[in-house]
Amino acid sequence: MKLFAWQWLAASSLLLAAVVASGETRPRYGGTLRIEMRAALSSLDPADRNVPDSFGRRNVTALIFDTLVTFDDTAHIKPALAESWQAAGQELRLHIRHDVKFHDGTSLTAETVAASLRFANPSWKVMAEPDSVTIQGDFSEEELLAQLTLSRNAIVKRDAGKVSGTGPFHIVDWQSGSRLTLAAEDNCWRGRPFLDSIAVEMGKSYHDQMTSLQLGRVDLIEVSPEQVRRISQEGRGIASSMPIELVALVFAREALSPEEQALRSALALSVDRTAIRDVLLQGAGEAAGSILPIWMSGYGFVFSSGVDLSKARQLRGQAATIPNWRLGYDTGDPLDRLLAERIALNAHDAGLALQTTSSPSPDLWIAHLPLEGDAWNSLGKLADQMGVPLTKRHGSLEELYAAEQAILKSGRIIPLLHLPASYVASPGLRNWRVRSEGTVSLDDAWLESARQ
Repeated sequence: MKLFAWQWLAASSLLLAAVVASGETRPRYGGTLRIEMRAALSSLDPADRNVPDSFGRRNVTALIFDTLVTFDDTAHIKPALAESWQAAGQELRLHIRHDVKFHDGTSLTAETVAASLRFANPSWKVMAEPDSVTIQGDFSEEELLAQLTLSRNAIVKRDAGKVSGTGPFHIVDWQSGSRLTLAAEDNCWRGRPFLDSIAVEMGKSYHDQMTSLQLGRVDLIEVSPEQVRRISQEGRGIASSMPIELVALVFAREALSPEEQALRSALALSVDRTAIRDVLLQGAGEAAGSILPIWMSGYGFVFSSGVDLSKARQLRGQAATIPNWRLGYDTGDPLDRLLAERIALNAHDAGLALQTTSSPSPDLWIAHLPLEGDAWNSLGKLADQMGVPLTKRHGSLEELYAAEQAILKSGRIIPLLHLPASYVASPGLRNWRVRSEGTVSLDDAWLESARQ
């Protein structure tokens, strides 16, 4: 979005330093890249709403599928499967690239593109013409183009439960929630990748991933935020995105009274985010009082992230009764457990009753929410998830600020931290980088030793 171009440009400059470069200048074709990730995907369809969003899911989607348009490193929309587009009123026509084939050998057509977009967005009015698709709706050209960059809007051919894409790798073997094997697409419209294949192991904890890397079993892993400093000091090939994951407390429902809203505000004031960042996360990320990180919005500092026990106790003292909130967290994540315990202790200091629980239906929980690379898309996605109506889905900086305030005033969410997505690679993986939105770019990656 043009409004945020300068923030994206700054992000891009930082990302250039995150590129894991090599002294060698001649890439090699061949080899199998081995990856481990935490997410255990039950579906490869990027529009399947039953699969939680994660950076791992986005990484897999980018290997198999393409979107119609995408962002370049300066926050400008650039063509992908759509060669060009024109807007007229509330109508956007996108001209589909010629001579592109799906992995099953069939040609990319306007009809297939329209069917894919309708599946992902049932409320959209999408019409197919011989060489183009037209989308009509109550949104601006800039807003719609930004939405078309999202991985959930990747173009997919769906046939009897199977999915096919146009990306640089095609599916060879898929074991739901466990393992995925991809092979290079020789006739990819973007050009053949250097790697011959990619083997992905899913459902691996951060600890297990690091063990695999140390034993030489994998080439690329995810890294937990509290390990970033130590791994950097060890001189390993680590790269991180801008702070793009929101860690927040999310309530199961909206506050039903001013008193309940005041107690939630007291909880927000009781959490010592800076101590959590400095101690539990070893300095990773940023303490957050806002939904959007500063680099994305430019105004995040306006929302206080400081602890104020005096004000929290004052708000607590105005309540006639104090509910006994049950705080849920990912029991498989040791860091989440420590985070839940620290938040419960902070709440107790403010006179609130908060107990950690492994119950599947807590009153509130610690949520890890991957944001989109676009500010309005990020807010719109959260508003939809929490049932908060937004009067605006695109607009000026002032309107963006008002939209964020509307979500926060619902009492459904208490921002805690903004974290980067971090990855570590083996010395043999060359020319990979981490994009600002937290995904890994393997477009030009290659292995120093072409291991089969």
